[in-house]
Amino acid sequence: MKNLRAGLAIGTALTAMIALSSCASNEGGGSGGSGSTSSSGAAASLSGTLNGVGSSAQSNAQTAWTKGFQTSNSGVTINYDPSGSGAGRTAFIGGGADFAGSDSALKTEELSSTFAACKDGTKGIDIPVYVSPIALVYNLDGVDTLNLDAPTLAKIFSGKITTWNDKSITALNPDAKLPSTKITPVYRSDSSGTTTNFTDYLHTAAPSDWTNDPGDAFPYKTGEGAAKGSGIVAAVTAGKGSIGYVDNSSAGTLSTAGIQVGSDYVKPSAEVASAAAEAATVDTSREANDTVVTINRKPTDAKQYPVTLVSYLITCQTYKDTTKGGIVAAYAKYITSDAGQQEAASTAKSAPLTGKIASSAQAAAATVK
Repeated sequence: MKNLRAGLAIGTALTAMIALSSCASNEGGGSGGSGSTSSSGAAASLSGTLNGVGSSAQSNAQTAWTKGFQTSNSGVTINYDPSGSGAGRTAFIGGGADFAGSDSALKTEELSSTFAACKDGTKGIDIPVYVSPIALVYNLDGVDTLNLDAPTLAKIFSGKITTWNDKSITALNPDAKLPSTKITPVYRSDSSGTTTNFTDYLHTAAPSDWTNDPGDAFPYKTGEGAAKGSGIVAAVTAGKGSIGYVDNSSAGTLSTAGIQVGSDYVKPSAEVASAAAEAATVDTSREANDTVVTINRKPTDAKQYPVTLVSYLITCQTYKDTTKGGIVAAYAKYITSDAGQQEAASTAKSAPLTGKIASSAQAAAATVK
């Protein structure tokens, strides 16, 4: 009941927002071909509204997917509120959203919940839909190139390193003129799957310096907290000496650090995120169609970016409302299709799903009903 009440409360609060956002999400929309779905001619007759809540990292991709899907399905309106991954999962479980976007998969305790929109006896499933690097963005005058490793990042974001000319940073950047400016780490103040991925990297790659387990809530209050990826970008843009973590699609013109992989330093890009996703392992402990992957946080191949996130579309396996289920199924098939993935790549600089992850995602999407 706790989850149900929370989800319904979020759903009620979203009503006014949805009324405003539906007009925007129906404007424009790419080429007709890019909006086609894999569900044949029947998809064109779909009619109804879907309300999604979740990952702000997915926001740009969801805009592209919404436009593409609605081009071929003019009777459908899709609204997406990027309130954060945690808010999305809570809303979906409680019935306040028809689907969620999340940069972290459903947790064990969440899977034990009753999913309000799902047919009795069925639960939500995670479908990989979005692969993107997390960029370490910074604002430091005169420093165009910055290299960092996991232990140094762990110390910066836990408050153990406080100035930019600290010996740990200068050792990684011998040619840079690092000032004595105070470091302001900027972290997500909301429940964030991007935080889960970033802290998973720190905990896995620098366990002695980051002893906290990965999670949606950032564990330290050093520096400055900001809501959503847009809040991180705004805070870093305004704050000299600041550094934050954000989905690469939102980095804009901010400088991004190179992350150590072996003896090299790798900057975020779709190519290195794609390679990391290709090397990921699939969690075989999950139930059928619940497709969750684990990124290698300590690669030795500089073609892989260790701070890569795989973000999910969370849906019911089977919806109570079969009409709603049919629309969600068609949307999931489009998102995981080659056309949908290319739309996201063009808009959000994400890495299109390929290989085993693409096949698994498409197969899972095909089972939604």
